[in-house]
Amino acid sequence: MAHILWRRPHRCDRRARGRARALLLLGFGGALRRSELVALDVEHLEETPEGLLVLIAKSKTDQDGEGVTIAVARGSSEACPVVAVREWLDVAGIEVGPVFRPINKAGTVSAERLTDRSVASIVKAYAGRAGLDENLFSGHSLRRGFLTSAAAAGKSIFRMMDVSRHRSVDTLRGYVQEAELFKEHAGAGLL
Repeated sequence: MAHILWRRPHRCDRRARGRARALLLLGFGGALRRSELVALDVEHLEETPEGLLVLIAKSKTDQDGEGVTIAVARGSSEACPVVAVREWLDVAGIEVGPVFRPINKAGTVSAERLTDRSVASIVKAYAGRAGLDENLFSGHSLRRGFLTSAAAAGKSIFRMMDVSRHRSVDTLRGYVQEAELFKEHAGAGLL
């Protein structure tokens, strides 16, 4: 039994973890919708010293497909979206086409695109692995997480809009309010 616990990770396990890590970090770092994540092609990514330039070719709010480029900042050594994406592309042998793809049980990476439903499943699964209630998470959790985290860190709402591509401050206000529910609370210190 001990040999099972200490075995080397199967190729499929390594690839699936690498894909999930890249997907989660890029999705969070770019405040991306799940449909935007699965629509990314390698050609939409450009690594720079500061981070990653990501072309969102078409999105929910850009139905004409004019496209917009956003910047995804580098993260810490443990949580850098740029490194995670590069490592995923390398381990999967992806040079062109869809960035995020299905992986079969044998560890073979498909040429097809991952579905947006798969993104939601990956988010839920990794939330569960982290000890969180996976029922509270969805594909939108990456976008929401970025915005509430940025608001809680006191980042400029206008810089947040640059990343999230919200056109209205009113739409973004809900994320900021959620992050600041207890900030300078009127009841703090009264009890």
